Amino acid sequence: MSSTHHELPVAEGTELIDRLEFLKLMYASRHGDRREGMLLRQSKGWFQVSGMGHEALGVLGVLLRDNDYLFPYYRDRAMVLARGLTSYDLALAYFAKAGSSSGGRQMPGHYSSYEKNIWSVPTPTGANLLPACGVAWSQQLQNESSVVIATIGDAASRQGEFYEAIAFAVERQLPVIFVVEDNRYGISTCTDAFNPFKLGVFADAIGIQHVNGRRVADVEAAGRAAIARARSGGGPSVLVCEIDRLCSHTSSDDHRSYRSTEEISEMQDRDPITLLAAELISEGQLTNEQWEAAKVEIAASVDWDYEQAESAADPHATQLRHELLGEEPRTTAPPLIGGQTMRMVDAVNRTLKAGLAEDSFRVMFGEDIEDPKGGVFKLTEGLSTQFPNRVFNSPLAEATIAGVACGMASVGMRPVFELQFVDFVGPAWNQISQNLATLRWRSNGDWTCPVVFYAPYGAYLPGGSLWHSQSNEAWFMHTPGLRVVIPSTPEDAAGLMWTAMAADDPTIVLLPKHLIRQQVHVDRNIPPVPFGKARIRQSGSDVTLVTWANCVELSMQVAADLSGEVSVEVIDLRSLQPWDRDTVTASLAKTGRLVVVQEDAESCSAGQMFISELTSRDDSFYSLLSAPRLVSRPDVHIGYNPVYEYAALPSVDDVTAAIRSVMDN
Repeated sequence: MSSTHHELPVAEGTELIDRLEFLKLMYASRHGDRREGMLLRQSKGWFQVSGMGHEALGVLGVLLRDNDYLFPYYRDRAMVLARGLTSYDLALAYFAKAGSSSGGRQMPGHYSSYEKNIWSVPTPTGANLLPACGVAWSQQLQNESSVVIATIGDAASRQGEFYEAIAFAVERQLPVIFVVEDNRYGISTCTDAFNPFKLGVFADAIGIQHVNGRRVADVEAAGRAAIARARSGGGPSVLVCEIDRLCSHTSSDDHRSYRSTEEISEMQDRDPITLLAAELISEGQLTNEQWEAAKVEIAASVDWDYEQAESAADPHATQLRHELLGEEPRTTAPPLIGGQTMRMVDAVNRTLKAGLAEDSFRVMFGEDIEDPKGGVFKLTEGLSTQFPNRVFNSPLAEATIAGVACGMASVGMRPVFELQFVDFVGPAWNQISQNLATLRWRSNGDWTCPVVFYAPYGAYLPGGSLWHSQSNEAWFMHTPGLRVVIPSTPEDAAGLMWTAMAADDPTIVLLPKHLIRQQVHVDRNIPPVPFGKARIRQSGSDVTLVTWANCVELSMQVAADLSGEVSVEVIDLRSLQPWDRDTVTASLAKTGRLVVVQEDAESCSAGQMFISELTSRDDSFYSLLSAPRLVSRPDVHIGYNPVYEYAALPSVDDVTAAIRSVMDN
């Protein structure tokens, strides 16, 4: 017996699918769920999520072409089998084996296949929808005929990203079909009172169709119409499919505690497999005896797949960090002419322009970035005029910006997207932390996400108040899978942006607002700026002062003021994740004293992390002649009145006092 490769009931043109073959596929899906349930009860496995009752929706996978994309959720077992995965693939995922699509990193039901255009399932409900829009937009921009199907459970239709995805798809008339799998439950909560389609929230103008998701023929008809609409440029559709969840939410749940015996029994009478089998038998295409024999054969084949998968190799602990990030990007000198005075805003603008000219797959998206505004800081001035088909204004919706970027990047585009102020990253945080940062690792390198997000950052510019003055680099640094860089000069801004645009992983480029319009002389020779390489802004022999961003200017002033008293070596880290520990360690070997100056709040900050790491390693700790000092904003927000702002931020006096303190001890 060999691994199950189901004969797919492929639909070509207007030809209806082979319902008998699809019935067999549905049963293979069902028996796989049952097999996993049995294995779990035998303590062979840790968790199971079942798709029982959702099988008829798998016909949508049959209707897709090879170049179409599927963004499933965790109950779409039949749909991914119809798309070409095998029961053996799903068995490997159940056992979390090294050969599974995630290398054992994802829970069962979190399907993924780059080869078959099945995007890696994220657990946060609805988080797949905005990336699906990103893929659909990519295909549209490239004049491809591809269609994208994205599925969610009905409970997730109350997620904000669901509404953002629909709005963006309608705005751009994207070839995307949203499938709401309405089984009336979000774990134990009946969703009838929350479901926006039952509350009348949406207008019919967006192509909503209510479908009996228990009957294959109804799903097929609705799917064909929606796909034809999308493929012909008619825009998105929403299929609201009424189905039953014939099982508990997961193996950690028991639906008998909140559903009546009568309700459960009624659902079993509407089992989509039973309905289709009865239909084929009544039509004379199948006999009871043939169906019983087919079930035995399918069950044996699926069981064999699980037996083989159980003995497959487990991942090794040494593989834990594999595919967290790709290789460091090749660095070249940024496309900037030195030997002149310029502003950081000018350097970034010229670098973005060169990047757009260099790569036709590079695209920009952000609030107010098109001309005539050209961005609130003029970072993108002139770009939409020169590249009108690749520089776009976004809606005022940061989750859309981040989610669309993730989807576009995963299919070969090179997004360089703007967050108007880093302070407004909150709505985008789900996409950044749960999708962008995890996509490579959770798919074991199958999917990658070469995105650049840049954002104005920081204070020292009175009048910004709480939400235009944040320096929150530690948020990003704490998230594995992201690189974080912060320049303090025009040439470093250009160099870091140029390197970020060459990277194959998400990079956060933070641009200090206080420095962004300062006129600075740039040397004629502008070298490449690799990630993780600091810049010694001033050599010294008594104290190592480590800083970045706005605090570089402050630190240089203090070093100049103390030049006759203390010889201060000022190190501008430039790259915070990764950071240049070697340069700092070498400096400490010379000076023996350390001061770290940062603008961010103190607790759980980058500065605290750097000091902790330097004092926990022998090669740097034994160089210290005194305890390190951290000069930081206290754990408080920035107020609107400049009195509050400057009371919170590190000052010349604060840095001076810290340097004298380490010299006196």
